[in-house]
Amino acid sequence: MSDFEEKPSTSHDSENGHVVVDGLPPDPDAHLSQHEKDEIDRKLVRRLDWILIPWLCILYLLAFLDRSNIGNAKVAHLTDDLHLKLPSQYNETLTIFFISYSVFEPVTNVLLKKMRPSVFIPIIMILWGAAMTGTGFVYNYSGLMAARWFLGLAEAGLFPGVNYYLSCWYKRSEFGVRAAIFFSAAALSGSFGGLLAAAIELMDGIGNRPGWAWIFILEGLLTVVFAVASFWMVHDFPDQARFLSDADRVRVVRRLKLDQQSSAEHEEWKMSYLFDGLKDWKMWLGMVIYMGCDMPLYAFSLFLPSIIQELGWSTSTVRSQLLSVPPYAAAAVLTVVIGFVADRTRQRGLCNIVVSAVGVAGFLMLACSTDPVVKYAGTFLGALGIYPCISNTISWMANNIEGVYKRGVVLGFVIGWGNLNGVVSSNIYFNAPRYVEGHAIIVAYMALFLFGGSLLMTILLRIENKKRLQGKRDYLIEGKTAKEIEAMGDSRPDFIYTV
Repeated sequence: MSDFEEKPSTSHDSENGHVVVDGLPPDPDAHLSQHEKDEIDRKLVRRLDWILIPWLCILYLLAFLDRSNIGNAKVAHLTDDLHLKLPSQYNETLTIFFISYSVFEPVTNVLLKKMRPSVFIPIIMILWGAAMTGTGFVYNYSGLMAARWFLGLAEAGLFPGVNYYLSCWYKRSEFGVRAAIFFSAAALSGSFGGLLAAAIELMDGIGNRPGWAWIFILEGLLTVVFAVASFWMVHDFPDQARFLSDADRVRVVRRLKLDQQSSAEHEEWKMSYLFDGLKDWKMWLGMVIYMGCDMPLYAFSLFLPSIIQELGWSTSTVRSQLLSVPPYAAAAVLTVVIGFVADRTRQRGLCNIVVSAVGVAGFLMLACSTDPVVKYAGTFLGALGIYPCISNTISWMANNIEGVYKRGVVLGFVIGWGNLNGVVSSNIYFNAPRYVEGHAIIVAYMALFLFGGSLLMTILLRIENKKRLQGKRDYLIEGKTAKEIEAMGDSRPDFIYTV
C-alpha cells in the first residue's frame, strides 16, 4: 500500500451532497454482494457502449470520408476538369488540408471541454459539411485550395476530441478496444468511400456538374444532416450526461477513480496543465511514434485509388474504386482485433511492434515488385500494418497520461503533430506507375518512427514501472497530503504505466 492510501482525507461534495473519502464518492451499491456489483458494472458499461460508440463511429466515418474522397475524385477526372498541374498542384491541395488541420488540433480539446461535446462537435460538423459541399462547386485550383483549407480547419477538433472524450468514460483496460472500434470507421470509410464514389460517379452530367463534384456535394450534405442530429445524439462528460441517473453518474466516477483516473470530474483550466504536458517525455516520444503511422495512413488513403489504377488491370475508374474496398475492410477487422488483444494483455507496445512489421513488409512489396498480384497483396499488408497502430497508439498515450486537461493537451499535440506529417503524405507519390519513392518513404517512417519509437517507449516504461514497484519513486510523495498526491496524476509512484 502506498503512503497516500494510508492518509485518507474527508471532504464534502456540495453539488451532489455526498461525503467524499480520498476523493472517492460513496458506493451506491455498498449493500450488494460482489457478484451483484459486477453485474451492475457490466450492464453500465454495455449501456455506455451502445449509447456512445455507434454514433461517434458514424461521425468519424463521415469525417474521414470527407477528407480522403479527393482521392476518389481524382480518379473521376477532377484534375482534368480543373486543369491542375500534376503532380504539384494536386499535391498542394492535399497539403493545405493538413496545415490547417494540424495547427488547430492542439487547442481543440480545451474548446471541447469548455463548450461541452454536445455543442462543440455538431458545430464543427456543420462547418466541415459546408466546406465539403462547397468543394463540389469549385472551378479552379485556387477555389479547391480554399475549400480544403477550411475543411481541415473545421475537422481539426473531431479525432483528438473524441479520443479524449472516450478516455473520460472508460477505464484504461477498456479504452483501447473502444478507440479501435471508433477508428475502424476510418478503414470502413475507405471501403464505403470506394463503393459510394463508384455509384455517385454515375451522376456525371446531372445539373451540369461532373461526377467528381457530386461526390463532394452529396457527401457534404450527408455530413450536415448528421451534424444537426448530433445536437441530440452526442452526450456530455459523465458528470453532466443527462442520459445517466444520479447513481450511474456516481458509478462512472467511482470506477474511473478506482482505475487511478480523475478524468470524469470537473476541472478548471490552468496554464500549468499545458506546461505539465510539454515537460512530459512521453508526449514527445508519443509524437514520434504517431507520426510513424499517421503519415503512412494519409498517403495510403489519399493515393490508394491511384495506386490500384496504375496496376493496369482495368481502365475503368469504377473498377479501380471498387478494388480499393477489400484492403480497407481487412484493416477495419484487424483494428478491432488488436484493440481487444491490447486491452486484455496491456501490451500496447508489443502490438505496435508486430503490426508495424507487417506494414513494412507490405510497402516493400509495393516498392520492389512489378507483378500486379503481388502489389495488390501489398496494399492489404500495408493497410493491416497502419490502421491498428493509429488507435493503439492513441490508447497507449491516453492510458499513460492522467489529469483531465493534461491528457487533452498531450493528445492534441500528439495527434496534431502526426497530422502535420500529412504534408509529407501529400508530396511523396509521383513517378507513376511504380511510385517507388513514395513507398520507400513510408517504409522509412514505419521502420524508424513507428517500430523504433514503440520499441523505445516500451523499454523506457518497463524500466520506470520496475522502479516504482521497487519503491524507488516513493520519495516523491513524502510530506504530501492525499489531495496533493492525487494532483500528481501519472507522476504518482503507485501509477503503473501500460506498456
